[in-house]
Amino acid sequence: MKNAATVKLLSGPVLGILVMVLFSMDPQHPEAVRTAGMAVWMAVWWMTEAVPLAVTALLPIAFFPLLGIMDGKVVAPIYFNHIIFLFLGGFMVALAMERWNLHRRIALTILTKVGVRPQNILFGFMAATAFLSMWISNTATTMMMVPIAMAIIVNLEEFVPPDQIKPYSTAIFLGIAYSATIGGIATLVGTPPNLVLARMIQIIFPSIPEINFVSWMIFATPIALIFLGIAWFFLQKRYCHSTEEINIKGDTFTRQLAALGPTSFEQKVVLIDFILLAVLWITRSDLNLGSVTLPGWSRWFGHPKYINDGTVAIFMALILFIIPAKNDRNTRLMDWETAKRIPWNIVLLFGGGFALASGFKESGLAAWLGHHFTVLSDFPVIAILLLLALFVTFLTELTSNTATAQILIPIVASLAVDIQLNPLFLLIPATLSCSFAFMLPVATPPNAIIFGTNRVDIQDMVKMGIWLNLIGAGLITGAIFLLGRGVFGIDLSVMPGWASIP
Repeated sequence: MKNAATVKLLSGPVLGILVMVLFSMDPQHPEAVRTAGMAVWMAVWWMTEAVPLAVTALLPIAFFPLLGIMDGKVVAPIYFNHIIFLFLGGFMVALAMERWNLHRRIALTILTKVGVRPQNILFGFMAATAFLSMWISNTATTMMMVPIAMAIIVNLEEFVPPDQIKPYSTAIFLGIAYSATIGGIATLVGTPPNLVLARMIQIIFPSIPEINFVSWMIFATPIALIFLGIAWFFLQKRYCHSTEEINIKGDTFTRQLAALGPTSFEQKVVLIDFILLAVLWITRSDLNLGSVTLPGWSRWFGHPKYINDGTVAIFMALILFIIPAKNDRNTRLMDWETAKRIPWNIVLLFGGGFALASGFKESGLAAWLGHHFTVLSDFPVIAILLLLALFVTFLTELTSNTATAQILIPIVASLAVDIQLNPLFLLIPATLSCSFAFMLPVATPPNAIIFGTNRVDIQDMVKMGIWLNLIGAGLITGAIFLLGRGVFGIDLSVMPGWASIP
């Protein structure tokens, strides 16, 4: 084990140095090959987790200035920007929901509405998980849903034969993991790769129009809903064919909901804050409905372009630090003890990816890579999309989806420019594909959590997951053709003016 750890630790810098010494990309820009070496180093450490992911993300701070890639004063601010504040604000509101047990009330309320037929309960779990995962991290959502599911399964085991309950429990836990992943793609804050894309494209293409919260939801929410239905259909067909004798009491979820007591003052206020946050995100910018444009509320202010989704997230989070709890005026709806649970490692991971993207652009490495992928211009567009989606989907089975997005987005952006395709046409499918990994426990935190329950065999995860991987790649390809071009204004016959890499 020690030898393996040492190999992982040394392989990153050794391979990075070899790239810098043995390759010559552009004699006019020697910093390009140095950036390539750093990218290899970071990619190896991210894939092997030789050190914590957040530690790897700090490498640009130390080495970009030393290698003459970028000024340290320029690199440092990249780690903290409006996308980071969008993540922080959204996460604070999510933590407030958890603090006052609002997320459990929402989940149980949904489950009381779907009935007690086994197939309906499976759908209820998946719908509740997907909805929560749109706003709360998929890890936290899964951790909250698993105990509810476990309580039901343990109760059923008392009077249902093991050979009948085992397939059903597999469906429930796989459904939770898969819907946590699927729900996360529907909003910008639902999963880290979405935020990585939103920031990286502004670094690579400074003049690009903003991908805001509402435009992303209009495009990605239909994909999530369709894919959720597909996943439910496959799971219930495969695992719920022998559930006739599974009898769940009609008041199971009603009793659990009643046990929470009446909705508290704190839950009501946090729910209102959460709903307002979503509404403000959705209505901030003008909403173009074709012949009609609904003006966004940011127009009410003197400088509407100064206001972004991060501004809104922090504003609504601050409110929760101010409003006191009903029975204790010294306790606020949100406190710093709770806020300290924000995953700061993810914040650093974001920053490292943003810094790497800047290095790709400033050193000329992104343009060089794009030039060497122009052979793909001979392929049909649909083939390029499908191959890209499949490649990213299966790559992220073995790597962090955030790290995968951070490494691939600059390369895909350069490829798009060189083959004269609107970069968004490739970048959006590539980003979504980073989240569509369903086969292995290591692919996503939800997969790892449900595998850790010892209720799911890896063979079941692989057999079901490979089909969802393939279907997801096809769905993403179809969605960007049928919906994405209209939502993001993508004209395949015209290269947008903002799409150039110096």
